[in-house]
Amino acid sequence: MKITELRALSDAEILARLNEAREAYFKLRFQFATGQLPDHTRLRQARREIARLSTLARERQQAAAVEGSEA
Repeated sequence: MKITELRALSDAEILARLNEAREAYFKLRFQFATGQLPDHTRLRQARREIARLSTLARERQQAAAVEGSEA
């Protein structure tokens, strides 16, 4: 998913997708370790997806903190 599509999601949806992405990455690592993963580039894609979601969640957290301190 592109970052523009992710920005349209709510905070709860972002956190849910982040948890799903982390679970998927764990499964991919397990498959890689056992030699059952034919396409190892999926590991990189999964890490990048986690990074995108984590960055977006952190941006929103910081924006909420700034908004809260201004009020």
